[in-house]
Amino acid sequence: MRTPADRIRHALSFEIIALLIITPLGAWVFDHPLDQIGIVTVVSATIAMGFNYVYNWGFDHAMLRWRGTLTKTVQIRIVHAILFEAGLFLILVPFIIWYLDAPFAQSAAMDLSFSAFYLIYAFCFNWLYDVVFPLPKS
Repeated sequence: MRTPADRIRHALSFEIIALLIITPLGAWVFDHPLDQIGIVTVVSATIAMGFNYVYNWGFDHAMLRWRGTLTKTVQIRIVHAILFEAGLFLILVPFIIWYLDAPFAQSAAMDLSFSAFYLIYAFCFNWLYDVVFPLPKS
């Protein structure tokens, strides 16, 4: 198991590095000023972290009620991930539309692009994190 300090280092470094990569990349790809995309990425990351907590709490309670267990099969994990991304999409796209005064299609493309980035980034980051900061020997 990782220590609380290690988990905090992991979470902070994950978010800071992601924002340092995705903010200039998003500004370039979507042709918006860096400061505007910076606000979108920071607010989106903050909302995603809060939504993650609430969503997982609710999902676990629903699993206990419907299945009587928190054990997740592969199929449940797929449904869990799809519902999470769909919920985040429903929250973030209206924010992007409002803040950037951008059309729905561009805002949806931006959100889907950020989601794709985070999917790949999370895989790579976590793999590298485990190499740089290996789990303590049991």
